[in-house]
Amino acid sequence: MGSGLMALFYSMHICCRVIFGAALALPLAAQWVNYPTPGIPRTTDGKPNLSAPAPRTSDGKPDLSGVWEHLNSRTTAYYLDGIDIPWQPWSRALLDERTKNNQKDNPEGFCLPRGTPKADAFDLHKIVQTPGLIVVLYEYQSTFRQIFLDGRPLPKDPNPTWGGYSVGHWEGDTLVVESNGFNGKAWLSGRGNPVSDAMHLTERIHRRDFGHMDIELTINDPKAYTSPWKAELHPQLIPDTELMEFVCEENERDARHLVGK
Repeated sequence: MGSGLMALFYSMHICCRVIFGAALALPLAAQWVNYPTPGIPRTTDGKPNLSAPAPRTSDGKPDLSGVWEHLNSRTTAYYLDGIDIPWQPWSRALLDERTKNNQKDNPEGFCLPRGTPKADAFDLHKIVQTPGLIVVLYEYQSTFRQIFLDGRPLPKDPNPTWGGYSVGHWEGDTLVVESNGFNGKAWLSGRGNPVSDAMHLTERIHRRDFGHMDIELTINDPKAYTSPWKAELHPQLIPDTELMEFVCEENERDARHLVGK
């Protein structure tokens, strides 16, 4: 286990997707695992052209719709590595403790949600965009996120949740998303970077071209860190596939074996 626990969980899930697709390959189209996604620009040999211009909606906004994922799961599990994080003493001590204990208390080991923004860094997810609402569907645990674009403010006294509450607005071609209302139980990364219920997350999302997205994260959590700090995500479009149902709790037999040092 150790620091590779999350990468192991993810690799097992990818293997399940591959085995599932192969086992049900007749007819494969019925499973939508390798079904051509409508509207994707293609090269002369029929392959998706992920360098084509980013699509736009009927009102001229960039269209973020599609199935997205970071292709290197181990890298994205530790996407905060190399950042000079302004730790509060207790949060740094907690990260060290989680490392020493082989991450035995990792919420994912008990089939709990990954939370925001880790889910976007680590999950295959599908974005469905409308003028007033963006819905993000995550394959892991079949969870979802709503980003409201209808002008509503963030709730002032929200009931804390794993994914928080999100509102967004456009600044040119960049979607700016503000989120609060987190319960502080999720981890920021595969290494166990903690957060608190005071976290305010800002995401600046830009679809660079048809197949690539850039996301700048600003984490403002005064309980866990001494000042706001930034990180980046760079998901890629995964064409010609769809999400599969993923229920971690079904026949779960592993959590009892998670032990620390």
